[in-house]
Amino acid sequence: MWPWGHLAVAYLLYTIYTHRDGRRPCALPIVVLAIGSQFPDLIDKPLAWSFGVLPGGRTFAHSVFFAALLLPTVGLLAHRVDRPAIGPAFAIGHVSHLLSDIPPSVLLSWDLSATTFLFWPVLEPPEYHSPGSILAGFLRYSMGWYELVQLGLVLVALIVWYRDGTPGLGAVRRGLEHTVSKAP
Repeated sequence: MWPWGHLAVAYLLYTIYTHRDGRRPCALPIVVLAIGSQFPDLIDKPLAWSFGVLPGGRTFAHSVFFAALLLPTVGLLAHRVDRPAIGPAFAIGHVSHLLSDIPPSVLLSWDLSATTFLFWPVLEPPEYHSPGSILAGFLRYSMGWYELVQLGLVLVALIVWYRDGTPGLGAVRRGLEHTVSKAP
């Protein structure tokens, strides 16, 4: 799944999570959710495609073993800094990323061989075509039914995000303004 698809899935799941208690998503957890939704790729893709340290772009940070260590750590840190809402936000982002990387063919054929990346290093990841670099992956982007579904999810997520009051937008805007004002 592409980054915008991961973010859309994560946002839709998180907004369901928050609305079940009658709340709306808040700024800081949404920013953390966005990071969590991209986190596995931010680790694995560069280490595999650019540096050749990992055997594939879905290995180390895509593993449930990594998640089993990372998510409780993030939750503990969130409580330690008195921001408990960011723990579940990161967890929903991260876990939704892992689940949405399972190819649709698994659901259609029940051939679980494409899910072995979730159990790396115990199981070898499936063979994927590696684009060689992150830039090459984007340059070879093409639209098919799967990409159209992702864009549909993005559209739905944007509508829901707007209805939720665009949480996180002001925080990102302030952060960018602060960064630009500090530039020489």
